[in-house]
Amino acid sequence: MNVKPLGARVLLKEIETDEKTKSGIVLPSNAKEKPYIAEVIETGPGEIKDGKEIKMAVKKGDKVIYSKYSGTEVKLNDENYLLVKQDDILAVIE
Repeated sequence: MNVKPLGARVLLKEIETDEKTKSGIVLPSNAKEKPYIAEVIETGPGEIKDGKEIKMAVKKGDKVIYSKYSGTEVKLNDENYLLVKQDDILAVIE
């Protein structure tokens, strides 16, 4: 299934983090904090708001940090994704 976000929205796939602490303690899945780091899977075309063009600042393949309470969780082809507004992306990891 191919998904193309509309407007200035971005489809993200969360990046899994290690389940061990640096000291070697294994954490159960319910003890792990959500990482808020994801990979951009697809972007919308951008939008025009109040007469100004809003271009997309991220591109497919970028690794980003997003806001804690942002987006809509979506399940596609048995995979979990997050659909967020571009404004909810805080930084691009280089």
